[in-house]
Amino acid sequence: MSRADDIFISMCSDIIEHGTTTEGQRVRPHWEDGTPAYTIKRFGVCNRYDLREEFPALTLRRTALKSAMDEVLWIYQRKSNNIHDLNSHIWDEWADETGSIGKAYGYQVGVKTHYPDGDFDQMDRVLKDLRENPYSRRIMTNLYTFADLSEMNLYPCAYNAIYNVTQEPGDDRPTLNMVLVQRSQDVLAANNWNVCQYAILLMMVAQVSGMIAGELVHMIADAHIYDRHVDVVRELISRPTYPAPRVSLNPDVTDFYAFTTSDLIVEGYEHGPQVRDIPIAI
Repeated sequence: MSRADDIFISMCSDIIEHGTTTEGQRVRPHWEDGTPAYTIKRFGVCNRYDLREEFPALTLRRTALKSAMDEVLWIYQRKSNNIHDLNSHIWDEWADETGSIGKAYGYQVGVKTHYPDGDFDQMDRVLKDLRENPYSRRIMTNLYTFADLSEMNLYPCAYNAIYNVTQEPGDDRPTLNMVLVQRSQDVLAANNWNVCQYAILLMMVAQVSGMIAGELVHMIADAHIYDRHVDVVRELISRPTYPAPRVSLNPDVTDFYAFTTSDLIVEGYEHGPQVRDIPIAI
């Protein structure tokens, strides 16, 4: 069993057995047929993954790791808010006729801010600080800009990545850790997708900063399972599990903006069958 399987099974079991329901409450999401999409939820879930031990991919079912990487590159490297710059179609539901999702996600990363030492967008500032002032406690990105929410086609869910460097006596290199803050998560559809893509982001940033990728701490304010997902989740977490895959990056890449999905190396990924036709609440 991978550590990610263990965490996922425990989290889902806890939500189903001890969560609270939104049934009967006024909720925003609806199913395609117009029915309100209720959830069972847990507040304040915190999961920890140590990338020095293993990569946190589920083996209960396959997570499309290169697609997850492509999306994180779309946001933090290409700094795009247009689905035409993305290879998957997961954002199509929220795009307008031009392909834009409004002032969301990559748009926020690319906005430049004036500092005493120059003008930088959020990702450029992270990379600069990790090179020049790695033990700063101010190294982060934040996609939740209140002034722009009315111009976003959807509000960001995973919105705050906080980078923190540690180094134990005797370590050859510093370790780069990340806290990912998420206001809301559809656990079946998105949990391991988000975990894997931010693990890959942490690995990329660590590599170009000359560091080791360490802990990813994932904090979810509202971790929920939709009513139409509960039986699917019960079946999923009852499946056999396998050892975690080996996931690495092309070691020759030293520039964050040079990474492509072909630089992701996945070996020994054994997993259960994919879950098909998951209904998505919108």
